[in-house]
Amino acid sequence: MTLKDRINALKTKYEAITPKEIQDVMHRATEELEKSGLKDKAPKVGERSPGFALKDAEGALISLGSLLEHGPVVLSFFRGGW
Repeated sequence: MTLKDRINALKTKYEAITPKEIQDVMHRATEELEKSGLKDKAPKVGERSPGFALKDAEGALISLGSLLEHGPVVLSFFRGGW
């Protein structure tokens, strides 16, 4: 199964269990984001990230620069599960 197939299956499952009024809100928010042009401003695959620092799981501040001193870094953004 391709990633696109899996996403479509999840979408179908979501739509089957989510009330229409909630879906309508989500669709409106998606349309607003698409119209905003933010997608065009987002970093592309392989593009260098600006420097930043975030707290790790134990609360220590970790900078991208300090991680790059040890080699390449892969960034993954997880928005959580609800």
